[in-house]
Amino acid sequence: MSRIGKIPLACPKEVKLNITPTTVNLEGPKGKLSLTMPYGIKVEQNDKGLCISRVNDTKQIRADHGTVRALLKNMILGVSKGHTKDLEIQGLGFRAQAAGQKLSLSLGFSHPVEYMVPAGIKLASPKPNEIKLEGADKILLGQVAAQIRDIKPPEPYKGKGIRYVGEVVKRKQGKSVTK
Repeated sequence: MSRIGKIPLACPKEVKLNITPTTVNLEGPKGKLSLTMPYGIKVEQNDKGLCISRVNDTKQIRADHGTVRALLKNMILGVSKGHTKDLEIQGLGFRAQAAGQKLSLSLGFSHPVEYMVPAGIKLASPKPNEIKLEGADKILLGQVAAQIRDIKPPEPYKGKGIRYVGEVVKRKQGKSVTK
């Protein structure tokens, strides 16, 4: 039995569940999410919460057992409380400006970079060097944050670029003059 997969999931009262043999649909105050169940995994709701079980012990089904439980846990947390990702911009003159679902970045290129955030993700830029992303879907949120970071990743010599808050960039020394 999977150590993670056998632990039942507690579901808050504000989250509405709709379980079918092939999908699990969740609806809460922060949004709606659905998960298509892989072959061999069953989800049932009882007094303990959501119980995930598997049909047999093939290698793929054993791997999917813990994965489905982790995905459902993140989905329940997402529709009830939401997920957040914070990015920071470092560099002289580098700044971000959010307008609706459009992010305008000035990153030292000859032109400003425009990025359209997909539906389901809320965008905010409280300071010119901060970007805050919020959403119910943790996978989509991480993908959007990675795409924004890939526009100008932090470089190792001066540390300029877009990075996650708390990310440590290993710095290099650069050229040194010998005598």
